[in-house]
Amino acid sequence: MPNIPNALLQQYVKLTEFLGLALGPDYEVALHDLTDKNRSIIAIANKHISGREIGAPLTNVALSILMDKSYETQDYRLHYSGVSANGKQLRSCTMFIKQNGRLIGMLCINFDDSRYQAIVEQIMNLCHPDLFAKNLARPEMNGGAPSPSSPHRPETFRNSTEAVALDAIHHELERLGVSAERLTSDERLQIITALEESGIFLLKGSVKDVAAGLHCSQASVYRYLAQIKK
Repeated sequence: MPNIPNALLQQYVKLTEFLGLALGPDYEVALHDLTDKNRSIIAIANKHISGREIGAPLTNVALSILMDKSYETQDYRLHYSGVSANGKQLRSCTMFIKQNGRLIGMLCINFDDSRYQAIVEQIMNLCHPDLFAKNLARPEMNGGAPSPSSPHRPETFRNSTEAVALDAIHHELERLGVSAERLTSDERLQIITALEESGIFLLKGSVKDVAAGLHCSQASVYRYLAQIKK
């Protein structure tokens, strides 16, 4: 158990354990302490869903929330998409934990409905042709999921800040249809701009990870960031 100096967050540690037991093994419950964004998870129940451990960093969605400051006018975010450790689609929700108006933590619930999807498919197959039932039970197979070129990303769960950064870089490279080895200066600037807007540089050490992922020097990344700020 990590040291948790904030008394309010200490109360949520036991709540995390309780919710994990009460909701059952299809629900992961994770508690984030925003004091250290690189090692934010201080409690987690049913961790097999995302594959994360205590000490894992903030996710791409959590970083974007910090950047857009939506927590200032909202108390929670409901029903957005995530992807489990084994690639299954999750339904995710996050409650913002505030103290005197300041965001200090996040309590996140990630629901894996794959067992229920399997039951739905079996039922639908009893009364519909196979292809129709498959599309009906899984609308993402029929155009419902974001394409790789979409700027909107589902939440992904990683155990290191390097993996979080590389995920974001891979998404931008795929969206632009380019490879890191053949990036132009303008393309690299475009990618670093997107990474800055997504909150990647809130993580300590992310400049080093981005430089490695984009095949450039750390000094170059800093120059691009200075150009963006101007």
